[in-house]
Amino acid sequence: MSDETMPDDAWEEDPRRADFVEQFALLRELAGSPRMEGRVLGYLMVSNKPYVASAELTRALSASAGSISSATRRLIDLGFIVRHAVPGDRNHYFKVEDDVWGSFLAGERRSLGKQQRLFDDMLAELPEGMPGPAKRLRNARNYFEWLASYHRKMLADWQEHRDKLDAEQGESE
Repeated sequence: MSDETMPDDAWEEDPRRADFVEQFALLRELAGSPRMEGRVLGYLMVSNKPYVASAELTRALSASAGSISSATRRLIDLGFIVRHAVPGDRNHYFKVEDDVWGSFLAGERRSLGKQQRLFDDMLAELPEGMPGPAKRLRNARNYFEWLASYHRKMLADWQEHRDKLDAEQGESE
């Protein structure tokens, strides 16, 4: 990490920040996410502000209000970002948690339960004498059940690992 301290307004225009946002967006796009979601998430990750207005995202990312709205809505649904309310202010604000990836993992686990219930419901509605679909639906349900339990372990392991690294890095800083 660099030792230089920079005012927030200078950091907002820093080319290193802009490059990170675009590179992060490309990586997210390669992983199957819309590039704008990656741009929004990347921007929020390197913001030094506690929360950012949707109008700032629109301006800073040279994007339409509609694309920012769609991206932030999906990122909230996925557990990557959260909406932040400012009393008396009707603007929309967003932020990422310090542990955005742990938050994502917890949100993803909630989604796994919904998928498992979908397969359970279809199994209950499936007519008799359909062994192929029944087997595929049972395997899907069982997979999501297993994955959800593994997510609990994975999240606990991640939090333990993160806390250990935080303690080690806190000692060296």
